[in-house]
Amino acid sequence: MLRDSFPIGSAEGILCQVQDRSLENKARQSMFDRAWAVVCRDSAQPVSTVYAFKGDAGDPLGRIAPLRRQPVECPAGATVAAALDGVASHQLCRISGTELGWSIYSVQQGDVTYVADGFSAYDSATVLALRSVLENRIAPGVIDVATTSVSDPFAFARIQAATLEPSQAMAEGYRRNLGGEYAEAAAYFETLEQRLAGDEEADINPGEFLVNRALQKSNLGEFAEADRLFIKAEPLTSSDPVAARLQRNFEAIHLLNQGFYPEAITRLDRPITAGLPSAEAMAGRLEISAPIAARINGDGAGEGLLGFVDEVKLSKLERATIIDAQALQLKGTALRLSGNKDAARTALLDAYAQAISVRDGRVISIARLRSQVLGELALIAESEGDLATAESYLLNAIDILQAQYPDRRAVSGAKARLGAMLLRNGREEEGMAIYREIVSRAVGKGDAATGFSNQLAPYFRRLAPRVGTDGVAADDFFEATQILVRPGVAETQAILARELSARNDEAARLFRQSTDLTREIERARIRYVALGREEQTGPVRQAREELQGRIEEMEQQQQRTQAALAQYPQYRVVAPRSLSLGDFRSSLQPGEAYARLAVVGNSLFMFYTDKETALAWPVDVSAEDLELKVDLLRASISVFEGGQYLTYPYDIEGGHELYTLLFSPVADRLQGVKHLVFEPDGAMLRLPVDLLVTDDASVERYLQRIEAGGDAFDFTGVNWFGRGRMVSTAVSAQAFVDARMADRSSATQEYLGLGRNAPIGDSPPPAIAATLVSGGNACGWTTAEWNRPIDDAELVNAQSIIGGGRSQLITGANFSDSAILAKQDLDQYRVLHFATHGLVTAPRASCPARPALLTSFGGEGSDGLLSFQEIFDLDLDADIVILSACDTAGKASVEATREAGIASGGGTALDGLVRAFIGAGGRSVLASHWPAPDEFDATERLMNEMFRQGRNRDVGEALGASRRALMDQPNTSHPYYWAGFAIIGDAARPLLTDPAPATASAEPASRAGGGNSQARN
Repeated sequence: MLRDSFPIGSAEGILCQVQDRSLENKARQSMFDRAWAVVCRDSAQPVSTVYAFKGDAGDPLGRIAPLRRQPVECPAGATVAAALDGVASHQLCRISGTELGWSIYSVQQGDVTYVADGFSAYDSATVLALRSVLENRIAPGVIDVATTSVSDPFAFARIQAATLEPSQAMAEGYRRNLGGEYAEAAAYFETLEQRLAGDEEADINPGEFLVNRALQKSNLGEFAEADRLFIKAEPLTSSDPVAARLQRNFEAIHLLNQGFYPEAITRLDRPITAGLPSAEAMAGRLEISAPIAARINGDGAGEGLLGFVDEVKLSKLERATIIDAQALQLKGTALRLSGNKDAARTALLDAYAQAISVRDGRVISIARLRSQVLGELALIAESEGDLATAESYLLNAIDILQAQYPDRRAVSGAKARLGAMLLRNGREEEGMAIYREIVSRAVGKGDAATGFSNQLAPYFRRLAPRVGTDGVAADDFFEATQILVRPGVAETQAILARELSARNDEAARLFRQSTDLTREIERARIRYVALGREEQTGPVRQAREELQGRIEEMEQQQQRTQAALAQYPQYRVVAPRSLSLGDFRSSLQPGEAYARLAVVGNSLFMFYTDKETALAWPVDVSAEDLELKVDLLRASISVFEGGQYLTYPYDIEGGHELYTLLFSPVADRLQGVKHLVFEPDGAMLRLPVDLLVTDDASVERYLQRIEAGGDAFDFTGVNWFGRGRMVSTAVSAQAFVDARMADRSSATQEYLGLGRNAPIGDSPPPAIAATLVSGGNACGWTTAEWNRPIDDAELVNAQSIIGGGRSQLITGANFSDSAILAKQDLDQYRVLHFATHGLVTAPRASCPARPALLTSFGGEGSDGLLSFQEIFDLDLDADIVILSACDTAGKASVEATREAGIASGGGTALDGLVRAFIGAGGRSVLASHWPAPDEFDATERLMNEMFRQGRNRDVGEALGASRRALMDQPNTSHPYYWAGFAIIGDAARPLLTDPAPATASAEPASRAGGGNSQARN
């Protein structure tokens, strides 16, 4: 059992990890005793521990009892012969003072005594771990335990990284990277960096964390963040011969990721100035440690978990040799991409020879390098027409990876290379079969295609023409799109769906308590890290110790909560790995359809289905070009210039061009679609499809009117995509089905309106001034934000439409962050409506986006902001949350997401306030894609009419009717005034219940339009 860690559990249940804890095993009596911790998703601490005592174990239960985090009571007669085919005794106990069960398994095998000790709720995981240790292989089986998350590998990786010994966590991080699991690798290095912050005795160069994090960011396409991390790392790596080599190689990969091939070669050729010790000096320092001795003297039975051994730590010289071999491989790749095949082949063969010279090639970490060299040689052979050699290289690459990283993403990437080559060379059936296998293994695993999604483009391209006539191809295409879901708001919406599925108050309470504790633990860890970076004075050290104790208390509480959830069967059921096309279609009503834009590398594909028909087609524009087209459209709607937001005449030709690119193959079918569920990707996350123009005639009429001297801001008569059609924005197909299936809110009150903050003046009171100064460094907000409150007319009008008996307004000084956080009955309102400033875009480009809603200042501790983190912690039971504020469909930065205690997502549109309110309990969110306009009272009119229409209509129909009123007025016909709000969730759900009588509608404004835009910015 030589691996530091290995996974257990099949895809039908949840996955857990078994981690070697032999070095820190306090129950150890000899160097041959071993220990393993079992770590499962959603549990902040190990759920059980497996011990192996060689020879005379004495009283093993007495030795492990003091090591438990909580006392355990074992009544007499509680031992039964049960698990593991009767070879183990099972003792049934209880955690003292609770009803939570505790299990103790004991097994004797030869001269080794095995004991497994942990929560009874996790027995299925404990038994699988014990079986794996006994059989020296990963034992098959299903883990049946309660889970609150859905399929977030990033968050689970952080849990594992926080519980492993640092050197083991570093090794596992590299294994995840080499296995192609880039987001998970980033979680390991980020968590490890945090754990060791302020630890002067740590023997790991912190620059190594930074360059690894930079590489993961680059592999995920976050190039600017990668640049920042590389710059930060350089002073720490330059004098370290290993870390400097890593930085060189990783920067070269970063350049290759961006297509800068000559620059990558130049970076690889730059000399390393840090010297290495000689081989003789390194040999004199070798020693046999306790765990190595245990492995040398083990029974040697089986190779099931062995593979090639590199658990004996490599010397610096050996690591440098392997890293230099990787540099040769990268140079060969850059030369091939530059067209120099002969030089590329030479560099690649040299890389292979140098890599296998270290310990005769029996080093697990070079498996990925060897496979990459073979993959590059295969491409060269194919280009020269030697297909047999190319296929042989690729098959060998797959075998190497499968042996060391079974079923991990790197294997899928290698298989995709083979599938693409087969498709390119006419072996259609074989290539498509390989791709189907890849998708089948990846679906339901979060960001399963990250790192090799570009290699899936040939599969999408072959499938698309068949979808319309081949039902199997339609099913395959729909399934493949589901592996492109990014973590973030989709994960949050799935978790909310699980919470709402409880149909039991106590189960829902425990579920919410577990997720809240998970976030609070993460936030506390971040505070702990921040204290570690300060000067370690006496008070700082004391604060860290107290915080560490608090973290351990919360971890135990969270783990007990998770164990208590096991009594509710619905939380032991894992969400479906994928949604079939048939099941999805069954959720659609007549007149409804679904369209999905999929970004696959730099290629774009559209998928369309209604209840009877499915179609797919490639979009004739690259992902990069789509970004530009969306930027240009948005710039004609609202752009920040010269310190103010400006609106220009809408780019109607660009709007029609984009419609044609995305929807022309189904233009006829869309005529009968009254409700489109649209799942955007890439740049379209930032643009509502409602403002696309559906016909040439609209463009011609507008251009002719302008040529005749008409108003360039008058767009009346245009056939907008959103005219007469409601649109739901979906973050995944499963998320839309969850939103549709969710029970209506059980709140007793209809409406809560919040807005019109109290101004603070140019010279605010000392307490407020101090708050602004303390948070108002380069990334803080100024007093001006609070001194232009949004009028509460739309809130007052909404209440008058709904009626005062079941509604409430909170405005003025009462509308403070502290008052909202203290309000205990927020879950008693079906509709929450915020009309205030949204502070979503960071005040300066260099600042991270920390989205918030502006409020009045309240009591002590108030900062006048309802932050992303605070919103996430609210307890809502809302059918819809209306965010009548600026750009509320925008993103939260990764930093703000982590600060809120959320381990995944961040950095993309919809991952900001939308995600926060869904996390708080909002089934749907109405959010804005740009500043909400106040000119011509446009937003007030839009909201007022929506509530009037919503007395007997679904929210999408009500919003659509309100929009039409603005479209038909010349001064508000520009999309800036009516198209900014999108419904994230299901637009076909009622807005109001038990409506009050209608009130008179407001007179439309008649002021002239154009030019500067007044908005809630």
